[in-house]
Amino acid sequence: MALNSALLKASARFGRPLRVMVVDDDRDTVQTLGILFRSEGAEVCLVEKSTKALAIAQDFQPDIVLLDIGMPDRNGYQVAEDLRKRFGAQSPTLVAINAYTSLADKCQARVSGFDHYIEKPYNFSAVVNFVAGMKPR
Repeated sequence: MALNSALLKASARFGRPLRVMVVDDDRDTVQTLGILFRSEGAEVCLVEKSTKALAIAQDFQPDIVLLDIGMPDRNGYQVAEDLRKRFGAQSPTLVAINAYTSLADKCQARVSGFDHYIEKPYNFSAVVNFVAGMKPR
């Protein structure tokens, strides 16, 4: 399967299974990405409340965080800033997931500390392939 070999190569670059944290208030999105990443051999942590993301990331030590921007408790921009402050140079790769696609939204994501930006709606398999192609920070 093409996805499996791509994620295995990503894991080889890290020297262990890739640790992916998904933060989104949409349960279906979180569960679907969790199933896909686990089926490809990644270690996965699923978070549905952005207020819990920082503490969970501290324990899980993710390589990559897929973070929804528009959440009801704290927005993804705030969470990204907190992750950058907490982890500093050892920060995981941050990927913004957002339904808003204006240049201003993308600039705000960059200023907040995101490394990449994925627009909604997206293809779940394409997200797995995107993550598999990333290099460790």
